[in-house]
Amino acid sequence: MNDQITWELFERQVAACNLCPLCQHILHKVPGQGDRNAPLMLIGEGPGQVEDEQGLAFVGPAGQLLTKMLAAIQLPRERVYICNIVKCRPPHNRIPTPEEAEACKIHLRMQTYLVRPRVILLLGATAAKGVLGDQVRITRDRGIWTERKGVWIMPTYHPSALLRDPAKKSEAWEDLKQVRRKLTELGLYTDLLKEE
Repeated sequence: MNDQITWELFERQVAACNLCPLCQHILHKVPGQGDRNAPLMLIGEGPGQVEDEQGLAFVGPAGQLLTKMLAAIQLPRERVYICNIVKCRPPHNRIPTPEEAEACKIHLRMQTYLVRPRVILLLGATAAKGVLGDQVRITRDRGIWTERKGVWIMPTYHPSALLRDPAKKSEAWEDLKQVRRKLTELGLYTDLLKEE
């Protein structure tokens, strides 16, 4: 990555992307949104139906739960950056194939380079495997930090998994408190609470 990478280039690249077949049956690409200078980046799996309709990440039922989860640790959603492993909705909301995730990785790398987060929260198994590797098991590895080049990365359950199985909410809450602690440790948490 180099200094020629810009948000404008990223947006053009996503708009023109046809690296995998997912782009053929969608309404909108969903690159991601939020604070482009956020110290906290959240990465999910892929857009669902509501996201495809609106062109925005995490605005359906899982996104509404995510907004509440962030609010529970006093983080305004607009102060973080939210995106997905793939930028196009897989048909019937199926899990993206490894090939689709791999094809889309160029976009995620550009986003991460541009945002330069200090903490990344991976939402669900697809995001965890896409960033940390195929060996990750979400039930075993959730809540465990990995540090890469000064960036702290942790997997947790996807909000849609919490909607399906509310018993997992207590573990997800513990993970969120860890995120708050890590941001506090890094001296970033109070900055996120301040009004722009």
